Amino acid sequence: MATVRFTYALKRFFPDLKEESINASTVSELLDVLESNYTGLKGYVVDERGRLRKHVNIYINNTHVKDEDALSDRLTDGCAVYIMQALSGG
Repeated sequence: MATVRFTYALKRFFPDLKEESINASTVSELLDVLESNYTGLKGYVVDERGRLRKHVNIYINNTHVKDEDALSDRLTDGCAVYIMQALSGG
């Protein structure tokens, strides 16, 4: 199982987000499970082609995902996944 954490800024759009453990073998599978728990989250993270959106970053054990197109990066038991949106402003 992977432990998934989110930036606080994502709670503005999904107020019920919380750290949780999810059984998934890839980042794509993990997002499918998250979508079933938080409707609309996957559409916020990936575009209509299933690619990681430019304003979102995903890290696995502090390493940025390598496959931003298919999100096929493998998840290992006990890994930590961090999903965050880029913040900007002035």
